[in-house]
Amino acid sequence: MSTNPYRQQPDRAFWSRAVARGFDPVVALAPAEPLLRPDDRVMSIGSCFAANLVPWLERSGIEYLRTERPHPVLAQHGENLGYADFSAAYGNVYTSRQLRQLVERAFGRFQPEEDRWYEQGAVIDPFRPGLRFPAADDREFDEQTARHLSATRQACEQATVIVMTLGLVETWVSRRDGAAYPAAPGTIAGRFDPERHVMRVLEVDEIVDDLLTAAAIIRDVNPRSRFIVTVSPVPLVATATGEHVLLATTHAKSVLRVAADRFVRVLDHSSYFPSYEIVTGPQAPHDFFEADRRSVSVAGVEAVMRTLLADARDEWGADAATLPISPSRDETRESPLSASDDAASALSRRVVAAECDEALADS
Repeated sequence: MSTNPYRQQPDRAFWSRAVARGFDPVVALAPAEPLLRPDDRVMSIGSCFAANLVPWLERSGIEYLRTERPHPVLAQHGENLGYADFSAAYGNVYTSRQLRQLVERAFGRFQPEEDRWYEQGAVIDPFRPGLRFPAADDREFDEQTARHLSATRQACEQATVIVMTLGLVETWVSRRDGAAYPAAPGTIAGRFDPERHVMRVLEVDEIVDDLLTAAAIIRDVNPRSRFIVTVSPVPLVATATGEHVLLATTHAKSVLRVAADRFVRVLDHSSYFPSYEIVTGPQAPHDFFEADRRSVSVAGVEAVMRTLLADARDEWGADAATLPISPSRDETRESPLSASDDAASALSRRVVAAECDEALADS
């Protein structure tokens, strides 16, 4: 009897059975261990899309770790550009280089030379240039920055799961020491100077090295931490490579997907989660994106998060149907700067509609 290596493969290995006849994203997962457990403390870091998991986790009963909250006097005013949507107020972290350096700074292993900008009577943090309340002088800036990096370090030390969402390969860096900014200087604050700032396009090996370095620093103090890495399905808002933005997006996501795969193959207790494939694959419904074909819709976010939480249903003893529902469309359309009695929870509910600093490149 003739045979071939495909005859023994399960249905999930064949397009006609696993995609064309009804795609189940849960079946696409094959983690060696549960992605999430009921007693986990989750830290997330990454691009705009990464913030979408926060309201889901908070409703599921899993703790979303928060180590940095605004002063009560300032909390009622809200925060710009998603800085309050994450475990500490680092905001959107678009590239692996920015992620690595944030962890290195938090643990005293890197100090950028160009660490502040002076602008209109304020001291601006180049790595959080859109803060609603920047420091008024150097002393306040130093205190503010030390407090922020301490909170970031605490999150790394306390988290049992770190979710890393990769968004971009284009990064603007300092020519002096390679410090990576969340946006090109001059986009949100500061002034672009081609003598001091340059764009880099990160390659696969660089991204893998960045992620492994950050993970090693965290594991030094938190050896039981697990990592989930995913690729944001959100296309680039703009590119400075000279390519068409569609081609630049395809290149970026391809590089990030390969880098994510290499990372989880090398690092134990790490898993890849297919946010990118769920939202952008040919099986995805048209309504997973809004009319601009860039903004992931509530339906798209819902599909991703139900898949992530459904993987844990055996651990929770619950069926997928009992998993927490998403924030309503009305909740996600609130102004990101409106007041709330519970600022952290309110901000989490609004992240689907919140603007991010990358989008200002198209302003």
